[in-house]
Amino acid sequence: MIDVEQLRKEFPILSTEVNGHALIYFDNAATNQKPKVVTDALQEYYDGYNSNVHRGAHTLADKATKAFEETRTLLQEFINAGKSEEVILTKGTTEGINLVAQTYGRMVLNEGDIILVSTMEHHSNIVPWQLIAKEKGASVIPIPISEEGEIIFEEYEKLLSDKVKIVAVNHASNALGTINPVEEIIKKAHEVNAKVLIDGAQSAGHLPVDVQAMDCDFFVTSAHKMFGPTGMGFLYGKEELLLAMPPFLGGGEMIKEVSFGGTTFNELPYKFEAGTPNIADTIAFGTAIKFINKWGKENMAAHENALLEYATEKLKKEVPTAKIYGEAQNKVSVLSFVIENIHNYDIGMMLDARGIAVRTGHHCTQPLMARYELEGTVRASFAAYNTFEEVDKFIEGLVRIVKMFG
Repeated sequence: MIDVEQLRKEFPILSTEVNGHALIYFDNAATNQKPKVVTDALQEYYDGYNSNVHRGAHTLADKATKAFEETRTLLQEFINAGKSEEVILTKGTTEGINLVAQTYGRMVLNEGDIILVSTMEHHSNIVPWQLIAKEKGASVIPIPISEEGEIIFEEYEKLLSDKVKIVAVNHASNALGTINPVEEIIKKAHEVNAKVLIDGAQSAGHLPVDVQAMDCDFFVTSAHKMFGPTGMGFLYGKEELLLAMPPFLGGGEMIKEVSFGGTTFNELPYKFEAGTPNIADTIAFGTAIKFINKWGKENMAAHENALLEYATEKLKKEVPTAKIYGEAQNKVSVLSFVIENIHNYDIGMMLDARGIAVRTGHHCTQPLMARYELEGTVRASFAAYNTFEEVDKFIEGLVRIVKMFG
């Protein structure tokens, strides 16, 4: 287990107060806090070697390019991609999904074809597929889930056919915490020659990710859920697919030669990285990966899981009018619930008055909320820097709110 008090010292924001109370930050599924080494990396780039990357013949450009490309190598190792060229730097999970939908999707989809997504998907893994499906005359069909919040695998198998060209599912649900059996999902999809995109926004910072062992065709995630900066992420794609796909955006960096007679495109990964990239945040993302490697993803996940178990048991015992949504056997550290006769937004506001930050609402999963006939839930999501004492204060706050409405 990690030394949580030592870890907390890495995060300056955790020593702040909110509404006169010590901050308790349980909104980590939306974005987690950043260690000082990450914010220092941003400052160091701008103060010390600010320069555009690639093609520069001067010292600053060389230093910036090396730091920039080091992040790509770190990410390749982090997910065990076969080549660094298979790692495409993006603005985040949403852009990665849109990139695949607008390039691979446009290339392979025809009228009558099917894209399967799970009922528990974030809107970012639904809307891009709807857009390209409408254009191509294809359909987006949801995979049903159980009351516990798990994909009903038998129903998934029934939906598979030679008309299914793409399966897009999350590795872990942002609203329920469910960890999906992605290896089995991928294997079944490949039996009908469908390609699979895995949304790793909620998994990359918590679960082991080996894209080669998983055999996914695409994997996307965001830096800001991995102690990194916002507006940054990456797409992994199998080399043969990326080579076949057309570019996503046109402009600088993604070209080899341009003339009014035509343009030839750059090699991977630059074919998909048009324009001046987000250099500072890319470098800081590399620092965040080093930070995770230093503390150990497995060590951090073990603490998060212990917090989840503790909070779940305590909520059930001390707040009997609470109903938990998402009771899958395998979960990341997300606790989503409603309390009888109290609106989720009211709970969020009253917790905030005591310095406790949670997320309320539909969590960008409106089809999932419709499945449970809910308007929204309260979601507490834990990170490695959270403590059992913070969970105690959280539950105390909920008990107080229930009494107020009693």
